[in-house]
Amino acid sequence: MMSTRDAFGEELVELGRKHKEVVVLDADLSKATKTCWFAKEFPYRFFDMGISEQDMLGTAAGLSLCGKIPVVSTFTIFATAKAFDQIRNTVAYPRLNVKIVATHGGITIGADGASHQPIEHIALMRAIPNMTIIVPADGIETKEALKYAIDIKGPVFIVVGRDPTPVIFSDDYRFDFNHGEMLREGKDVTIIATGIMVEKALRAGKKLGERGINACIVNMHTIKPIDWELIVKVACKTGGIVTAEEHSIIGGLGSAVAEVISENSPVPLKRIGLRDRFGQSGSAEELLREFNLTEEDIIKAAEEVIRRKGSSL
Repeated sequence: MMSTRDAFGEELVELGRKHKEVVVLDADLSKATKTCWFAKEFPYRFFDMGISEQDMLGTAAGLSLCGKIPVVSTFTIFATAKAFDQIRNTVAYPRLNVKIVATHGGITIGADGASHQPIEHIALMRAIPNMTIIVPADGIETKEALKYAIDIKGPVFIVVGRDPTPVIFSDDYRFDFNHGEMLREGKDVTIIATGIMVEKALRAGKKLGERGINACIVNMHTIKPIDWELIVKVACKTGGIVTAEEHSIIGGLGSAVAEVISENSPVPLKRIGLRDRFGQSGSAEELLREFNLTEEDIIKAAEEVIRRKGSSL
């Protein structure tokens, strides 16, 4: 088990040692975002901007113009909702080299409640031109994605979570940007998942196999640009798709996949995610059950897609 925010904090320190131009900005949440570890080792390259997210993004834009590689971090809800104008007009429009790592993504931040639980962050960032969006599935993928983000030019938005989650990948894992990863081959139905839902999709796939259903499992870590070639390939091969994400079904992974298949290879689709609802207070597990984001929900969706696929023949 490893928290993706912890993985972010650890790798940030390593990248700071390798890249002197990396600077970090936080909005009075460094202990929670784990940028405090970078601050301890590189105090003159760390800037606590206080509760001023708009100012933080504007300052990061200025630092990027001075040749620095600013990594900006705060809670996802604050990064996207409070600083949207600065991200759109000050960072993305001129395509500045700013990396936004938003922590506490999704409803699994739990008891903090609806005001702090982002359910529209991917939708907001997807709509902005020039923006790259990555949602890692575990701590190892988080570290590799952060390395990639530092190496490329232009704005990047990475979402990480608070609670420890199962480690899926081995230490030799290498991040392949813009290419969804086929974790399991299958012929009956495809499950495309992102973030914490990848591990649940793998468990669902195993249980489906015990029921005689051969499910293809895809880790779609890069939401934008989406790997449309892989989506079309699995749509043609299995004839039905389930998407799974800790986000609203509006504007996130499910919408991106629907857009691809509707234009290229229409097949039955079922989206697992929040169905136009705000979050609420509760434990992570309680909320995953409340909003139908469990492996059993993925299994039911896969079986429904297979039934729909058969009825359309």
